[in-house]
Amino acid sequence: MLLGFDIGGTKCGVVTGDRNGILRAEKIPTGHQRKPEEVLSELSAIAEKLLEGEKPEAVGVSCGGPLDSERGVILSPPNLPGWDEVPVTGFLARRFGAPAKLQNDANASALAEWRYGAGKGTRNMIFLTFGTGLGAGLILDGRLYAGTNDMAGEAGHISLSDFGPAGYGKTGSFEGFCSGGGLAQLGITAAEEALGRGIRPAYYPDDGDLRRITAKSVAEAAYAGDETAKGVYETCGRMLGRGLAVLVDLLNPERIVLGSIFARSGDLLREPMEEEMKKRALPRSLAVCRVVPAALGDAIGDYAALAAAGA
Repeated sequence: MLLGFDIGGTKCGVVTGDRNGILRAEKIPTGHQRKPEEVLSELSAIAEKLLEGEKPEAVGVSCGGPLDSERGVILSPPNLPGWDEVPVTGFLARRFGAPAKLQNDANASALAEWRYGAGKGTRNMIFLTFGTGLGAGLILDGRLYAGTNDMAGEAGHISLSDFGPAGYGKTGSFEGFCSGGGLAQLGITAAEEALGRGIRPAYYPDDGDLRRITAKSVAEAAYAGDETAKGVYETCGRMLGRGLAVLVDLLNPERIVLGSIFARSGDLLREPMEEEMKKRALPRSLAVCRVVPAALGDAIGDYAALAAAGA
């Protein structure tokens, strides 16, 4: 039996399972007004209920960084105010009498897709979150590669252009073009340009509040045939292909697994993505690499926690 904890800024999850998948899972609100010890105590009580008296073989924790996986310490993640130098694995190892491991959420999600999802059966796989931001996890030569201090795989920071939307506070970055926030920025820019030509995009809000433009609203307009919206996703797809070509040349993966937005809207992105990859990546490396949508969907947080336990 494996025990996993998914610690997020909005909600936290507890999951039990094995190397075949999830058995039981439960979630609670994180509550920023509460101390970490209170949240961990409540999660542990839920875990004991789910375990039904059984002792876990191992405990895993998936959490946003920064963190120190070797020491098992959470280091002030921006979405978890007050979680400063929290020795989470020590707390859980003592509570459950089992070894506990900590992984950042992108690495844990990579392990989850590798063990349970779209990367199953591979030895060299890249996972990109492609959601609110662009996090990455690397499976190289059959194991997770985290780097010297858990900073490997920061693909979102790669510079793709001197101009464009910002991600990681960096204009024209991979995350700037390929994330929910980046797509919203691209949508706003494209809408303003279209309005200047006398064209009102279908996703432009009735009240003119540009803050209401999201990756989802632009995608819905694109599927309905709006040309401006389709152009936004074409731009994102081209820059996605440019970024993936760098990763293909550098790491020679057999599979790249893309989460969230690609899993929902991949048909808007794939053609320009593949065209750009063919132009930029080494043909021999590209020939052995498949780009696929993530398979675990909304359950990836639970699977990530479980995968961290079995890391």
